[in-house]
Amino acid sequence: MFDETDPGIVQLMTFNIRYGSAGDGPNRWDLRKDLIFDTIADHEADIIGLQEVLDFQMEQLRRALPQYASIFVGRDDGQLAGEGVPILYRRDRFTAADSGTFWFSNSPWKPGSKHWGNQIPRICTWLRLTEITSGKSVYVYNVHLDHQSQDSRLYSVNLLVKEIAGREHRDPVVVLGDFNMDMDNEAMHAFGRIKRDVAFEPMFDVWGKLNPDQPSETTFHGFGEQPDGPCLDHILIDDNWEIFETAIDARAYGGRYPSDHFPVIATLNLKD
Repeated sequence: MFDETDPGIVQLMTFNIRYGSAGDGPNRWDLRKDLIFDTIADHEADIIGLQEVLDFQMEQLRRALPQYASIFVGRDDGQLAGEGVPILYRRDRFTAADSGTFWFSNSPWKPGSKHWGNQIPRICTWLRLTEITSGKSVYVYNVHLDHQSQDSRLYSVNLLVKEIAGREHRDPVVVLGDFNMDMDNEAMHAFGRIKRDVAFEPMFDVWGKLNPDQPSETTFHGFGEQPDGPCLDHILIDDNWEIFETAIDARAYGGRYPSDHFPVIATLNLKD
């Protein structure tokens, strides 16, 4: 058991909320947005990584969840255009010490750039958060990797690893995201390797670390159409964390789902 009031306890969530302009009929955004808001509020996570978020969705999220501060960058122009991978954090617990966004391409600082076989831009948004009470800081990276190109996923993970290794401060790290692949994919193996050319600490999937003898559970379900769908959404951590629990929220509300992905939640303790 653990004490949720312990200042070292951090609750995380990653959640692909499905882009709001999709023609999803009975599952379109305006008919399910309240389910999204309620799901996020119900878990009361300290730090949240969302994927497939458009600017108008972000504005609605901010109004519905005023307890969270956030950072949003659109992948098309580096401002508001296109989908973003925003990070939300409890404003009563953290302050943002630094932040940035880079593109998974040969030109990572060029907005809208894309290479490696992905037909649409893919980005990572990151934050360095400082805990108000303790003064401890953590880095949070949020990603949505490509759904078509394995080369893109492979090169993207390698770039992400390089950026994590090159962070300015040696604070603990969390990576949240829809990786569009399970942990057995070759591209994911780079997180677990020690790098000879960069100061990178291997990272671990929270679900797999806590449940080594259990198969991965579905996170993409297509609004209930794929009950045995793949596990695409992951929370990765370095060795500075102790895992207390993790869960996949597969709830439906009156037969309706908040999104076509299930959120993944983890409760961690920042080691001394």
